[in-house]
Amino acid sequence: MAPVILVLNSGSSSIKFSLYDGPAEQVTGQISGLGAKPHLNLEALLSGRKIDRALDSTDGNSHGAALGALLPILNEELGGRSVAAVGHRVVHGGTKHDLPVHITGAVMQELRVLEPLAPLHQPHNLAGIEAARAAFPGAEQVACFDTAFHRKHPWVNDTFALPRSFYDEGVRRYGFHGLSYEYICEHLKKHTPDAYEGKVIVAHLGNGASMCAIRAGQSIGSTMGFTALDGLPMGTRCGQLDPGAILYLMTTKGMSADEISDLLYKKSGLKGLSGLSQDMRTLSQSDDPRAAEAIEYYVFRVRRELGAMAAVLSGVDTLVFTGGIGENSALIRDRVCADQEWLGIQIDPALNNAGDGTISTQCSQVAVLVVPTNEEEMIRRHTEALLASHQFPA
Repeated sequence: MAPVILVLNSGSSSIKFSLYDGPAEQVTGQISGLGAKPHLNLEALLSGRKIDRALDSTDGNSHGAALGALLPILNEELGGRSVAAVGHRVVHGGTKHDLPVHITGAVMQELRVLEPLAPLHQPHNLAGIEAARAAFPGAEQVACFDTAFHRKHPWVNDTFALPRSFYDEGVRRYGFHGLSYEYICEHLKKHTPDAYEGKVIVAHLGNGASMCAIRAGQSIGSTMGFTALDGLPMGTRCGQLDPGAILYLMTTKGMSADEISDLLYKKSGLKGLSGLSQDMRTLSQSDDPRAAEAIEYYVFRVRRELGAMAAVLSGVDTLVFTGGIGENSALIRDRVCADQEWLGIQIDPALNNAGDGTISTQCSQVAVLVVPTNEEEMIRRHTEALLASHQFPA
């Protein structure tokens, strides 16, 4: 009998969850508003049960309390079966973790050291692990890392032009969104193997955004670096920034490290540029010129990195859009691909508006695809494989 696996993606104020009975997704949903106004959305795909309701504040004042409130519902759907393993998305695995790993006390200590490198994600990922340990004491706990996919980068894309001692200490380019890129690669390998073997650029565009140059499933270059701040502008994160600007904020404006961190992670990006919202849908519907300028900058940076990733690969055969914006915004896809014939890219307006599968014209030298990502499914596969390998300590 296939194992029951729970997948958790824990954020600062939410827990996204998917319950799998073997490869079949049985329950999906999220608990949002942790610590404020907790709310449960749940859909049981087999039983047809749906829940959309506020939780008592005591059930949502922490990750542990939220999972405690969710547990009875999951048990009802399981019908007497127990969760064999809980797979967790962990954003940063550092230099050591390039594969999914059974979570031990020692592993948790290693991951806590990495919290300053992913302050928006790592502490909450680890809080979700602690909560799952308490809620599912009989289940194995597995960490799957967003950085793992990039750990075999070529050295030139792994380093900064700093003294080598910093590289040896771990100050290097890690890359993120690896679970998403890995899923896209497996999708291509299964459905379009020729594309998989070729030169692929994946644009993961969402509230967090990055791009990756990939050949035969191997990451060659990524827009994100030491932290999840680098590269493209995002919902609230700045993207690429001259380090001298940081020095200026410190020395001339007198800002502390905490103030700068708050600025770059939470008050910049689309939200900071527009002064309105971090949501691309809101900005796209606004007639405020600041919204238009924020979108214009976003598109400019994606186009710039598209050229850079093509240079890394010495060309491009396939361009894939994924992530919330990449999958759902025909406007952004159209503006990114406009006048890119020099790169071999032409998209069909009708196919782009449909936004499913291939959106390039028959004359396009580059296949342009829209592929929904599924990080949860990737975590399930990794967790199931680790269970099957019997690598867990007794």
